[in-house]
Amino acid sequence: MKPTSWLINTSRGPIVDESALIQALSSLVIAGAALDVYDAEPLPADHPFRTLDNVLATPHLGYVGEDLYRTFYGDAAISIGAWLDEITDSNQA
Repeated sequence: MKPTSWLINTSRGPIVDESALIQALSSLVIAGAALDVYDAEPLPADHPFRTLDNVLATPHLGYVGEDLYRTFYGDAAISIGAWLDEITDSNQA
């Protein structure tokens, strides 16, 4: 990565080698990191990510958004409705 690069991880903590990332951030090999997932969650109070000025850390909530919730809960309601219809149909048979 270029020295001006930022690593962004909102997927899974373990896909990034945390110790290597901490070393890269501490020595400014890369400009910074924006992280929403970690090897250990919640992020321990004494974790180095909490002390690095070039880390933007959020508490694993990057997925929270109105559109995502609308889709998630809408799909859940549709699935429950289909299940109820199936139960009703099988009871009538």
